[in-house]
Amino acid sequence: MVRMPRTPETVARGRRLGAFLRQARGDRSIVEIAARAQISAETLRKIETGRLATPSFTTVASVAAVLGLSLDEIAAQAQGDGDTALSA
Repeated sequence: MVRMPRTPETVARGRRLGAFLRQARGDRSIVEIAARAQISAETLRKIETGRLATPSFTTVASVAAVLGLSLDEIAAQAQGDGDTALSA
């Protein structure tokens, strides 16, 4: 698969996505969430730190399901349309 070059907006969107997922993970371990989402802990770590700015849809959907997040909520956060705080 050929990946398009990362633009500043793509990088920023990836950082917002990662920060939101990290916040949603809370005090649960990265290893636990990754295992439940059936991805590697390193992949989740890269997403959370913004080093993997464009994770696959399947990966994001798996992590969202484990964290109890809707894909709409994740999309809004990644686009910068949501507030940065999670609902309690």
